[in-house]
Amino acid sequence: MSVAPAPEPTTRAARKERTRQTLLDTALELSGDRSFAGISLREVTRQAGIVPTAFYRHFGSMEELGVALAADTMRVLRGLLRDARRNPGPANARDSLAVLVREVRAHERAFRFLARERYGGQPTVAHAITTELRLLTSELAVDLARTPGLSDWDVDDLEMAADLLVTAVLEVVLELLAVDRPGGAAEAEVVARGEKQMRLIMLGMAAWKPRRA
Repeated sequence: MSVAPAPEPTTRAARKERTRQTLLDTALELSGDRSFAGISLREVTRQAGIVPTAFYRHFGSMEELGVALAADTMRVLRGLLRDARRNPGPANARDSLAVLVREVRAHERAFRFLARERYGGQPTVAHAITTELRLLTSELAVDLARTPGLSDWDVDDLEMAADLLVTAVLEVVLELLAVDRPGGAAEAEVVARGEKQMRLIMLGMAAWKPRRA
């Protein structure tokens, strides 16, 4: 049975949003095998099927488009960690990692973009990724402060714990991207190691004695 094509946007705002998303998707596709810095505006617009001047109705520059790509990918991680911290614990760590695997496989190009551009490529994009990660860590630290047993921790300790959790998640993402055969034994090993690491962090948090003034 054939799949019906998506309906054409009926409003100007909807058409603008669709074109913007097309530019993002096209840039992400083109960056699949090279640095984002090596992609030109003309190349993106040509493949997206729009004239170069129309690009500037959506982004001020290729750097701005790259920053938007980074924000979109980080939004996936932010949602994942938000769900995980609502119900902290070993069982939830396992469930969260299962969701992480699905998200990485569903948005593999986006996560590869994040991993590649974080430490190289376009400086503005790398800076945006670093800023997003700091924001993610700060948000997690704030939520940890509301967790029973952690309310008397000082800010530095909360941020350190949050940073450990975010770093552990990022490490799992990188290892998943390096797996040759998704769904196989190597992927299962990555998940098991990630779960163990997160459990160790949680156990350490439970045993930590905050400094007293």
